[in-house]
Amino acid sequence: MSNSKFMTAAQAAELINDNDTVGLMGGGGGLMEATCLFEAVQARFFGTQTPRDLTVVHALGIGDKKTKGMNCFAHEGLVKKVIGGHWVWSPTMQKLAQDEKIEAYILPGGVSSQLLREIGAGRPGLFTHVGLGTVCDPRQGGGRMNASAKDDLAEVVQMDGREYLRYKPFPVNVALVRASAADEDGNISFEHEVANVDAQSLALAARNSGGKVIVQVRERLPKGALKAREVRIPSAWVDAIVVDPQQKASYDIDFDPALSGELTGAARDRSEAADHAAEKAAANVAFSERQAVARRAALELFNTGKARPVVNYGVGVPDAVAKLIAARGEQHRIYQTIEHGTYGGTLMDGVLFGYARNATAMLDAATQFDFYAGGGLDVAFLGFGEFDAQGNVNVSKLGGLTVGPGGFIDIAQNARKVVFCGTMAAKGVQLRTGDGQMRVLQQGAIKKLLPQVEQITFSGSEALKRGQTVLFLTERASFRLTALGVELFEIAPGIDLQRDVLEQMAFVPRLSPALAVMPADLFTANTNAS
Repeated sequence: MSNSKFMTAAQAAELINDNDTVGLMGGGGGLMEATCLFEAVQARFFGTQTPRDLTVVHALGIGDKKTKGMNCFAHEGLVKKVIGGHWVWSPTMQKLAQDEKIEAYILPGGVSSQLLREIGAGRPGLFTHVGLGTVCDPRQGGGRMNASAKDDLAEVVQMDGREYLRYKPFPVNVALVRASAADEDGNISFEHEVANVDAQSLALAARNSGGKVIVQVRERLPKGALKAREVRIPSAWVDAIVVDPQQKASYDIDFDPALSGELTGAARDRSEAADHAAEKAAANVAFSERQAVARRAALELFNTGKARPVVNYGVGVPDAVAKLIAARGEQHRIYQTIEHGTYGGTLMDGVLFGYARNATAMLDAATQFDFYAGGGLDVAFLGFGEFDAQGNVNVSKLGGLTVGPGGFIDIAQNARKVVFCGTMAAKGVQLRTGDGQMRVLQQGAIKKLLPQVEQITFSGSEALKRGQTVLFLTERASFRLTALGVELFEIAPGIDLQRDVLEQMAFVPRLSPALAVMPADLFTANTNAS
């Protein structure tokens, strides 16, 4: 007997009305993305110019920087307002924001997931310290990313003598959710997905807002095929189900049980051994400043005071830190986490950031961010777009373009130690290393160490209040945040302090009275440091 909840993607798209608030989920590379549903909404708009004036909400970056993901919604008239955690996967949506064609806002990725849960629970918003002193604080912009954005998404409140932000709730009219399978009753399983992200929180928010929960799955199962503990979204929450037999783990990967964490026993052992061999082989790439920074950063991993620290790696240069630890076979010495909710395994990078092969656990994103916000993260390795004399970091708006923080704010503000990794300058930089020294052959045209960042995604003053250890590690010099500002405490061998460091900064740092030179083996190709 057919369940009336099953329908085509085109029929599901008809359930969205003009002016609806639509919640999306997913990650770059196609992670947990309801691609078939997104494309159906776009096709309906192209054909009928409806739905119109949508408010679109998403916690993480979604898309391929071309036509998929958020790019399906990046059409003038289709959306009027976007509250996005991360925007870089949709250059067309970034352009709409830059041209003032939409109202553009950002929220921290974890805050977005947690706020959806609070909306679903009928509570008066999310009360948290996360975002204080950053662009999401109404005193620093309130999450507004262009002139068309007028609303404050949060307000400052006082409780027990402390400041918090209350992120304001809003009704979610439609949730477009991705999962693996649905049984005839409409129960939903995530069994073959590579992460859970915020699927459950999003569905809950729409269900209890009186909205519609539309789920895309790959497989339709008979009634009773799912065990009770395999059901992550119960039928009672679900309004419509679309089966897409072509649904993939990513845009390019059909299905891989190592990515969905389904391998056990000897099969898992073989897969993990192959992953480790691949990581060791990849470590033999041409040595560069990226590997040098990773080596220096890795020195901070095992002096946290914890025998086995809990770690998070961001995108960019921090990827190299993760690969270095994997190549050394030292994953067993840490608890590795991803904000998507995943623990352990071998991290993927590039467009597959957020994927992990042979993960040891997969939680919902809101729960993972609860763990971070409560102080569970010992050390985070994160990139920076630019940082300033006060220790503020910007990754959310660069060159006037909306980028968004993703999980950056939730992670950076809550890790006991934050290690920002990156290069000192951009555009035209030429460096040479590998012989035990770092030499600058040509300086960059764009300085990244500024008197004041364009936008505060990480607040140095809040970090000092919270007692965090904050380091800024570059290929030429290392800096740390102190109560008196940013202090330079070591330089790379071969670097001229005045020419290569101080003259390439737009502010004057404090100089440590014990200025040191980094070990030469950090800059030597094919040493034990790698």
